[in-house]
Amino acid sequence: MKVADKWKDYQVIATGDGMKLERWGDTVLLRPDPQVIWGASRDLYADKSICAVYRRSAKGGGAWEYRKPMPEEWQISYGDLNFVVKPMGFKHTGLFPEQAANWDVMRSLISKRKSADPDGQIKILNLFAYTGGASVACAKQGALVTHVDAAKGMVERAGRNARLSGIQSGIRYIIDDCAKFVQKEIRRGNRYDGIIMDPPSYGRGPGGEMWKIEDDIFAFVKECAKLLVPEPLFVLINSYTTGLQPTVIKNILTLTLGGFKGSADAYELGLPTDEGIVLPCGCSGMFM
Repeated sequence: MKVADKWKDYQVIATGDGMKLERWGDTVLLRPDPQVIWGASRDLYADKSICAVYRRSAKGGGAWEYRKPMPEEWQISYGDLNFVVKPMGFKHTGLFPEQAANWDVMRSLISKRKSADPDGQIKILNLFAYTGGASVACAKQGALVTHVDAAKGMVERAGRNARLSGIQSGIRYIIDDCAKFVQKEIRRGNRYDGIIMDPPSYGRGPGGEMWKIEDDIFAFVKECAKLLVPEPLFVLINSYTTGLQPTVIKNILTLTLGGFKGSADAYELGLPTDEGIVLPCGCSGMFM
């Protein structure tokens, strides 16, 4: 497991009964978490520091219940990276803090490659890139990033996060279906030193195409391998699909990237809590 334990602007205060109590900067939120199947040591809903609670609806979905005056959005930092946080639909805030563990690894790999070849360009492709945490981390280290997501609002948020982090250039923003974009890049002959992907469990493309990660991820990664330079820096796959074990991700990377120098590893991601435990937060696999 890799634990994102270097945050100062974020912490998991307590967990239990399907909920996690978190501090995002000065704002405290209580949100559902499907991994939290243990009992709470205290009544989390009674915590007086809570600014907002996300309550699920019996009909599906849910809504935020605001308890204290709080900003509609605000900023938090992770080292020299800055991000907008905003409570959104389906309990999201626009950032997955556990991914900081991967950001650190990718930045280190980029830094080493740049030290070995100061004049060389490092091109990174970020697919299903959401609000750009990984894009910002890689660009901040000097890589040229192509950020691809089908949701215009998320791509716009990524641009804001980049500018907040002092990145005025170095990220190319693309609003497109990721599978279609990969095919276009293959035809164009473009190549990348690294690829990041955070595919959804389920999805539907602009033409009605269905995506189910268990059925489609292997073929998709195999196609993405065609975009790699002969000696790639890394390929990262993130998964929040319950039941998709790290070893599955490792096997996919090993089988699709066997022609490249390197090896695959896979691991859970986690966040430390003030209770002295680690909250599991999905898994990742990295070939490097």
